[in-house]
Amino acid sequence: MSEHLTVVNHPLVQHKLTLMRQKETSTAVFRQLLREISQLLAYEITRELPMTTKTIETPMVEMEAPVLDGKKLALVSILRAGNGLLDGVLELIPSARVGFVGLYRDEETLQPVQYYFKVPEELQERLVIAVDPMLATGNSSAAAIDLLKEAGATNIRFLCLLAAPEGVARMKEAHPDVPIVTASLDEKLNDMGYIVPGLGDAGDRMFGTK
Repeated sequence: MSEHLTVVNHPLVQHKLTLMRQKETSTAVFRQLLREISQLLAYEITRELPMTTKTIETPMVEMEAPVLDGKKLALVSILRAGNGLLDGVLELIPSARVGFVGLYRDEETLQPVQYYFKVPEELQERLVIAVDPMLATGNSSAAAIDLLKEAGATNIRFLCLLAAPEGVARMKEAHPDVPIVTASLDEKLNDMGYIVPGLGDAGDRMFGTK
């Protein structure tokens, strides 16, 4: 993937995203829509996976048939909201290895602080897809990618539901080698660092917390 930013404007993606943005959408429906939309986004972000062939037998003949090549890819959820995207992508790629990066924002310095990090082995040999619904300021996303690179990852893609221009710019500055796939490039961040028009706090809406 060469483009730094890919906006998936597929009609089903856009329709489901509109339903998710509506404030009256319930937690259960929000979660279901997130799982569905994450599969559609996963379809796009995995478009150029390396392929090889193997010999199989159909009911008719023997043939050389295409299969995925190389090590199982790694899906890395940026906690906690990333788990909502993770579930849908895993349904599509059940053999993927899974990792987690936990970051919180220090209220005084506003810098991301790591509290959890557990990822699959041999990251340098895997395609790594980092997932987080919201690319807002981009600070925690950039910090998570820093950690993945320190762990050996060299082929990384970032999957999110919504992106703000500020977050895209921050990621491009910090990690120009990491393509971003999203369902929407929204207008801006507000003073609180929330994406506008956005959909509120993805974690709260997914898990029913306030």
